Amino acid sequence: MPRRFYTLDVFTSEVLTGNPLAVVLDAEGLDGERMQRIAREFNLSETVFAAEPVKAEDRASLRIFTPARELPFAGHPTVGTAVLLAILDRGGRPGEESFVLEEKVGLVPCAIEVASAERGRARFTLPRLPERVDDLPDKANLARALGLDPSAIGYGAHQPAVYSAGNAFGCVPLRDREAVTRARPRGEAFADAFGGALNAGCYVYCADPIDPAHAYHARMFAPNAGIAEDPATGSAAAAFAGVIMANDRPGDGEHSYVIEQGDAMGRPSRITLSLSVVGNHLKQAMVGGGAVIVSEGHLRA
Repeated sequence: MPRRFYTLDVFTSEVLTGNPLAVVLDAEGLDGERMQRIAREFNLSETVFAAEPVKAEDRASLRIFTPARELPFAGHPTVGTAVLLAILDRGGRPGEESFVLEEKVGLVPCAIEVASAERGRARFTLPRLPERVDDLPDKANLARALGLDPSAIGYGAHQPAVYSAGNAFGCVPLRDREAVTRARPRGEAFADAFGGALNAGCYVYCADPIDPAHAYHARMFAPNAGIAEDPATGSAAAAFAGVIMANDRPGDGEHSYVIEQGDAMGRPSRITLSLSVVGNHLKQAMVGGGAVIVSEGHLRA
């Protein structure tokens, strides 16, 4: 049975930048093994399979796969799929939409602004607030894992730790953008630091952005998930909300940050992270960005 698919570039408004995504519609009848094989065929950082929702009031039920495994939640698939479904629902007419997507992590509320038949913006409310879930090895081991000097790791109050808002990431602060650019996974040393029971992606970041109007510059490596490097990682930005709360301690009110990612790959991506803080605690967080349709067709698999 032919199934419609689209590819989009996400966390951008321009084609051939941002993070590529495949979305397979009409996914009913596909089991997890088949979905995994199709995701390997697309060979993008994530492929989404959209099916009818469990609850009639929701828009769709999603399953998300990297080339190596299924994820309970991911940011750029959520943003890209939300923009695509809103464009299809509106027949490409500009305007606003809101709906809920069902993911394995839970219900994900989305707000979308359709700009045209090819592009739009979406933001979603985190279905789970971030939390610190584990420690990371000492700086010497992390430095070996990333091919850096130990003095490059950490700045201000920021020290390495594992945070999760559905997916776990080893968040490693680096002193400047040069260190972020030089970081590379180093074989067994990287697997020892971020693999095993932890099995986390590695999110390196600094407060030294390319654009001074932005807040952070980041990269994400997840070879255990079949992703050598990801151009934009919304679920890492979601986890990073916990890093900001623990180390930068924003006061009560609304806060918005733009995270740069993908520049080292020639795929510049811009992720907006919004925090709502009440009583010095994170009450709600949202991740958002643009998406643009690149291609469409029929999958015969």
